[in-house]
Amino acid sequence: QVHLVESGGGSVQPGGSLRLSCEASGSMGSFNSMAWYHQAPGKERELVAVANTGGWKNYGDSAKGRFFISRDNAENTVYLQMNNLKPEDTGVYYCNARGWGPPVSDYWGQGIQVTVSS
Repeated sequence: QVHLVESGGGSVQPGGSLRLSCEASGSMGSFNSMAWYHQAPGKERELVAVANTGGWKNYGDSAKGRFFISRDNAENTVYLQMNNLKPEDTGVYYCNARGWGPPVSDYWGQGIQVTVSS
């Protein structure tokens, strides 16, 4: 079965940077897209960034200009470079991988904590 593992989280001061990594194992091939989601305390999970196989990328409003997604298709690994971190970025970050289908299948990591505070 597909298993996604996130790493690279932790605690940083406002204005600092982190790089999250997600490694997928158990896949017979590459994924159509890989993405990062953020869930702040007491709020719904929201899309941070997504990248497909062809190099297309998109970002949520709060991430634009600060966060950058990159992908290693051969190793089914996705990264999220997080710059100029703000306290509101605090929360759990989840890695997502979407298969080609049909049917489309979504896989999720268990999440990793990011805390931004002084």
